Amino acid sequence: MTDRSRTIALVWDNYGPMHVDRGEAVQRLLGPGWSVVGIEQFGTSDTYAWVPEAGKGFRKVTVMSGEERGLGTVRKTRKLLSAISAAGAGHVVMCNYERPEVLTAATILRLRGRRLYVMGCSKFDDYDRSLRREALKSLFFLPYQGGISSGYRARDYMRFLGLPKDKVQVEYNTLSIDRIRQAAGVPPAPGGLPLARRHFTIVARFVPKKNLHMALRAYAAYLGMTQDPRELHLCGSGELEGELRALAAELGIADRVIFRGFLQTAEIAQVLGSSLALLLPSIEEQFGNVVIEAQAMGLPVILSDNCGARDRLIRSGWNGFVVEPDNPEGMAWFMARLSEDAATWTRFATNAAATAPKGDVERFAEAVARLVGAEAG
Repeated sequence: MTDRSRTIALVWDNYGPMHVDRGEAVQRLLGPGWSVVGIEQFGTSDTYAWVPEAGKGFRKVTVMSGEERGLGTVRKTRKLLSAISAAGAGHVVMCNYERPEVLTAATILRLRGRRLYVMGCSKFDDYDRSLRREALKSLFFLPYQGGISSGYRARDYMRFLGLPKDKVQVEYNTLSIDRIRQAAGVPPAPGGLPLARRHFTIVARFVPKKNLHMALRAYAAYLGMTQDPRELHLCGSGELEGELRALAAELGIADRVIFRGFLQTAEIAQVLGSSLALLLPSIEEQFGNVVIEAQAMGLPVILSDNCGARDRLIRSGWNGFVVEPDNPEGMAWFMARLSEDAATWTRFATNAAATAPKGDVERFAEAVARLVGAEAG
């Protein structure tokens, strides 16, 4: 019979590679005395074209098919509650707190005596906030006794929404550094591919908040600063692809901008293994998991201050640069510095690789263990 006090359910919308990393890490850290059940609400993601993964070392349960996203709140809630109850979980760690079925399920589970924890990486400065809306949002946090966030801005936002100060743990946004490096097939920078053969890389959805129009303008400015320019590789897809291709042609850079399309995580690791630096100029970015992937491969990162990953992973002038999201000339200057100054790039790459453990999935497992009061297995 399942021991409810030593069973944890990790609930996400859909289990992509990063979530599998986290489930495996929690089970690995807690050991055989604990049971970790990964519960995905839907069998496919409506945001990412991930290849479904089962995971190893923990049990994964799919509640609904992707086609069932259109079900009503009551039916979704019943299905989610049924899966969590069947798992025998006494501790439930949930994402997507804003969804009606998640809020309803969390409230019922709390009334049934379960321990509830919320996961998220939203920050107060993601966009303009309304006092009335924030007051309403704080009600959505009432079922939870603690949470896991990312960096100090997301941590403080959870506290602002009502979670006890000592019950908010970090880090939520984490990935398996070992998995990324194995998939890349080459050593992290500054090892691996010679500096002269590396290119700039962007990994992002082609949507407005990623600020990719600014990135292309920055790249055009960079081309005017150097005699030996490097290519820019864009990995992703989305509604703005046509606009971005048209802008590249208008700026006269289309022959140097490579559109790679949507890539699975192993392919991303391989692209990063041949990159000089990662660019992430987002206007709005709760975190930016690709920063972890880049640092796993020893890459310096040039990112906007809006990115949550900046809090704990980037130190400007040490392992990357921080730039304003409306400053393409500043981004171009940083690009030229890394492209042309081998000593600076080597130092930044070494420091980036040394920073990677801060984003490793073991940090998430440690946060879960602290919340549930567990000892490592």
